[in-house]
Amino acid sequence: MTHPTQAQPSNRQTIHVAIALLLGIIVGELLNLSLGGLATPDSVLSQIVGVFGVLTEIFLRLVKMIIAPLVFATLVVGMAKMGDMQTVGRIGLKAMLWFFSASIASLLLGMLLVNVFEPGSALHITLPEIGTATGLPDVKPSLSTFVAHIFPKSITEAMATNEILQIVVFSIFFGLACASLGDLAKPTVKLLDSLAHIMLKITSYVMHYAPVAVFAAMASVIAQKGISVLLTYGLLIGEFYLGLLLLCLLLSGVGMLFLGARIGSLLRHIREPMLLAFGTASSESAYPKLLQQLERFGCDEKVCGLVLPLGYSFNLDGSMMYMTFAVLFIAQAYGIDMPLADQLLMLLVLLFTSKGVAGVPRASLIVIAGILSMFHIPEAGLLLLLGIDQLLDMGRSATNVLGNSIASAVVSKWERLLRH
Repeated sequence: MTHPTQAQPSNRQTIHVAIALLLGIIVGELLNLSLGGLATPDSVLSQIVGVFGVLTEIFLRLVKMIIAPLVFATLVVGMAKMGDMQTVGRIGLKAMLWFFSASIASLLLGMLLVNVFEPGSALHITLPEIGTATGLPDVKPSLSTFVAHIFPKSITEAMATNEILQIVVFSIFFGLACASLGDLAKPTVKLLDSLAHIMLKITSYVMHYAPVAVFAAMASVIAQKGISVLLTYGLLIGEFYLGLLLLCLLLSGVGMLFLGARIGSLLRHIREPMLLAFGTASSESAYPKLLQQLERFGCDEKVCGLVLPLGYSFNLDGSMMYMTFAVLFIAQAYGIDMPLADQLLMLLVLLFTSKGVAGVPRASLIVIAGILSMFHIPEAGLLLLLGIDQLLDMGRSATNVLGNSIASAVVSKWERLLRH
C-alpha cells in the first residue's frame, strides 16, 4: 500500500486544525465570560455545550467506523505478505521490547518529576469519608480482565466495540492462515488489500471534518471550565506538560539514534495526527490518519499494520506518565508519604495493569483508582483531577501518538524495511 507524497494538502489541513484549536479557545472563553460558566441543565450554556458535544461525537464515531476494518485489512494483508510465523514473531517481539522499554521510561520520568515538583503538597486536603463515590465504573484491573481484553470470543463483537487488541489477535490467525494457503487465499488477500485502500480513502473524506470537531471539543471544555481553570490547577498542568515535553524529547532522542536525521521528517509527517489527538483528547481519533502518514514517511506497511494496533493497546506512553503523576499528586494532596519501595511497586503494578483495561471508558482513571485503593490512598482523591482530566488527556493523547509513531519507524528500520 503505497501513498503518493501529499505534503501541501497535509500542511493545509494541519493549519486548519491549529486555527480551529485557537478559535475553540477564544469562543469557549467568550461563552464562559458572557454566560457565567455554570452549565445547569436548562441554561443556554448547557444547550450550546450539548451542540458542541454532538459535533465532536460525530467525528469520533466516523473515525471509530473506520478503525476496525482498517486494522483487520492492513494486518491480514501484511501477515499474508510476510508469509511465515517466524517473521511475525520477530516483529512482534521487537515491538514489545520497545513498548516495555518506553513504558518503564515514562513511568520512571513521571515518578522523578512528581517527587521533585511535589505539585500536591500545597493543597493540604483533609482525608475524606471512607467510601466516597468517584462516579467511575467499578472495573478493577485483574488477570481475568486482561485475558478477556486480549482474546476475542466473537470477531463481530470485537469489531462492534472497537477492541483493537482482539481484532489484532484474530487478524494474525487469519493472516497466517492466508499465508499458509498460498494461491487459494490470494483472492481474499486481494479483496482485503482493496478494502484497506477504500478505508484510507474514506479517512481522507472524514479528515475534512476534523477542524470542526477540534473546534467544538476545545470550545466545550473552555466554555464550561474557563481559562481560569488553568490558573487554579496551573502548577499541576504546567508540570505535567513539562513532563510530557521531556518524555517527547527522550523518545525523539532515542528515535534519532535509530533514524538519524530522518526523525525530523517523521515529526513533520505526524504533526497533524498529533494535533488531532490533542484537540479531541483521543489517541483513537488519530489512528487512520497516522497509519496513512507513517506509510507516506516510508514505514513498511506490514510493520505498521502490526506495530500500530499493538501500540494502541500496549504503548500509551503519555497515559503511563499521567497515572504516575496522578497517584503521587493525590497522595501528596492528602499528606500521605509513599516511600520509594512503595513507589517502585506502584510502577511495576502500573506497567502491567495499565495494559488490561484499554477500551474501558476513562481507563486511565479506573487504573488509578485501583492503585489508590491498593496503597490505602482515598479514591475520592480522583475528584481533584476530574475537573481537568480533559485538559491533561489532550497532552497525553498527543504523546501516545508520538510514541507509537517512533515505535513503528524504529521497528521498520530494525527490519531494514524503511523506505527512503
